[in-house]
Amino acid sequence: MKTLKNLALSGTMLLIAVSLSTNVNAQDPKTPKLTDPEIASVAVVANQIDVDYAQIALKKSTNKEVKNFANTMKRDHAAVIDMAVKLVTKLNVTPETNDVSKSLLAGAAKEKATLNMKKGHAFDKAYIDNEVSYHEAVINAVEKMLIPQAQNAELKALLVKIMPTLQMHLDHAKMVQKGFNTPKK
Repeated sequence: MKTLKNLALSGTMLLIAVSLSTNVNAQDPKTPKLTDPEIASVAVVANQIDVDYAQIALKKSTNKEVKNFANTMKRDHAAVIDMAVKLVTKLNVTPETNDVSKSLLAGAAKEKATLNMKKGHAFDKAYIDNEVSYHEAVINAVEKMLIPQAQNAELKALLVKIMPTLQMHLDHAKMVQKGFNTPKK
């Protein structure tokens, strides 16, 4: 079960990188203080990571449900990136790389390497399991770190606007995941 341990570790690393704890809030001393340009960077990076995961799934998977899910992730997260880019352009803000976005990228590089080593059913299950963990972590971070710290009303509104989509993605991933966790008869 080394693969399962690697997946759990990878999901845990992303959860830690994004939210730093399960009880993140704006007043928690462990929560990094982010400026609006840093929040914009985290938002763009987090969405690009999921687009990248989806592209791997679209290349490697032959499972119709996984491919449909990956297409949804690619389309929806690319749309969020477009909205964020339009907003920062309008506000004349340049996203600033920070420790959170760097941690996200480092965790994603490891996860991509893990996903790229897998094939078939093992890949599909690892991809969907990662999507569940990743969306849980991102939802937690957006709710408890990014929204509370956003100073610009339009940036905050964008973060609030994407929350239902993130939750829908999590619910969809969990539904697909159930198919992998149900024993075949």
